[in-house]
Amino acid sequence: MNDSFANFTFSPSLFYANATTFTNVTSYENSTFVHFTFGRTTTPTTTPTQTQMKLTQATTSTSAPVSILASINLPYMIAELVIAVLSVVGNLLVCVAVGLNRKLQTVTNYFLVSLAIADICVGSLAIPCAIMTDLGIPRHNLYLCLLMLSVLIMLTQSSIFSLLAVAVERYVAIFMPFQYHRLMTPRNAVLVLCVTWTLAFLIGLVPLMGWHKTPPESGFCFFVLIVDMTFMVYFNFFACVLIPLVVMFLIYAQIFVTVKRQMRRIVAERGGAANNEGAAKMKKEMKMATSLFLVLFLFTACWIPLHIINCFLLLCPSCPVPLPLLLTAIILSHANSAVNPFLYAYKMTTFRKAFKAIFMCGRGITDVDDQHDTHA
Repeated sequence: MNDSFANFTFSPSLFYANATTFTNVTSYENSTFVHFTFGRTTTPTTTPTQTQMKLTQATTSTSAPVSILASINLPYMIAELVIAVLSVVGNLLVCVAVGLNRKLQTVTNYFLVSLAIADICVGSLAIPCAIMTDLGIPRHNLYLCLLMLSVLIMLTQSSIFSLLAVAVERYVAIFMPFQYHRLMTPRNAVLVLCVTWTLAFLIGLVPLMGWHKTPPESGFCFFVLIVDMTFMVYFNFFACVLIPLVVMFLIYAQIFVTVKRQMRRIVAERGGAANNEGAAKMKKEMKMATSLFLVLFLFTACWIPLHIINCFLLLCPSCPVPLPLLLTAIILSHANSAVNPFLYAYKMTTFRKAFKAIFMCGRGITDVDDQHDTHA
């Protein structure tokens, strides 16, 4: 076996690619250490065994020399598994609460359940797949590898579309109140969810349809060596992630400005006790919008750092990125799937009461107070 490694650019995957891909290439015998120097060809400190990986994916760009020891990052893997358990348990709790409590079965919560399902899939499918790709599994099976990586992309895209559906639903509720009940029926909500998951599925399958790199001769399934990073940055991030996020932030900004303006107008026109009912309604809308905006804000805060790192490395391949920073960004992106149930319990009264009822073996779960205070 040729003991040299072809050049490749240090560029992390954006979606659920285990960061230890760059520190754990595959299994190694006799504790053989393999060093990767990005931007030039190097040789290992000892002769590589048959189980060692030969990287053959060439790139045209170079980056600062970095030496990484091939070893399993146990703390990282443990963190991933903890996040996976929290994601599955917490979001299952959200689904059960909505399913058992009739007062939680609103159009808004249907979209939140869609988001919870995507997060459950992250914990049960995406994170285990990330650990598998850390080991280069599956090997010598390009289409199975692409299918697995495409599922990871699809899950994140479905989360974004679910958040967009929530934002649009709130926009209709605020700016089109007389048409809300005609437009936002449960049937239409299910139809919207079917469309969003279909679009996410198609976007996720783009690499499987041909937009991917030539697989390395080693046959290992590593995200960065299989998925074309131009697809990840220009198509997936800029077109399918960034644009929806900007639209959602604009929607919530308009909602906040409009609700505050209406509250001031109510106070000015009616004043005193006469405005209690109208002001209370506006405050309730503001609380609801604030809670949902926090869900969007946390999603953005958790995912954007990894996107920025990836763009940074793609557009500036000579710029070094510390491995701890990369690890933190990837863990943060996965952790987003576990935080929403805690946010619902903290910010949304009816969810909090439903969760308590579930922990009390269902006692009173269908009798949660305050039917309209779902998001207060």
